[in-house]
Amino acid sequence: MAKRQSHPETGMAPKAEQILQGAIEEFLAHGFAATSMDRVAKTAGVSKATLYNHFGDKESLFSALTEYLGEKRILDFVIEEPEDPAIFLKTWATAIFNQILNDPELLCFLRLIIGESGRFPELAQAFIRNVVKVGINRLTKSLESYPQLRLADAEVTARVIMGALLHYLLIQEIMHGEEIMPMERDRYIEGLVKLVITD
Repeated sequence: MAKRQSHPETGMAPKAEQILQGAIEEFLAHGFAATSMDRVAKTAGVSKATLYNHFGDKESLFSALTEYLGEKRILDFVIEEPEDPAIFLKTWATAIFNQILNDPELLCFLRLIIGESGRFPELAQAFIRNVVKVGINRLTKSLESYPQLRLADAEVTARVIMGALLHYLLIQEIMHGEEIMPMERDRYIEGLVKLVITD
């Protein structure tokens, strides 16, 4: 019997989404340090009072932005969980890649987080908390629904899979290593699935 991998709705008000869209434009254009709440309010077309009413400070705004991007543009997919776990893993990994690699703004946002994480570690922590951890938790639950895999630790396996996907994105796309270390995406996914599912 097929099961569905669900994800919660953010339940965010349209005005808050408007602010977050203005925020990502400003963060990408000027970086975290140089972006002011005044700039965000102007770009989003809202008053400063409205901005502060929704997000109390810049750090809270950035954290909310990572959560929003995670739910709406990275983890925003629902897939069937077929009886064959190999098919599920291939579909899941492909969906993650498609969500990110088909969204140039997301790739720029990931570069921003990495570039700013030395001075502002809380930015990277917000991404890990709101995107990576959520993705790993969901994948762990899905892996646990396949007892035939006989995994010693489903969470460790989910972390390995997520880590492998992030490695591909980091080397191939974010750090522009595609010409130096070329790797076809489907080949990478196929190999990853075979590491997890052995005959």
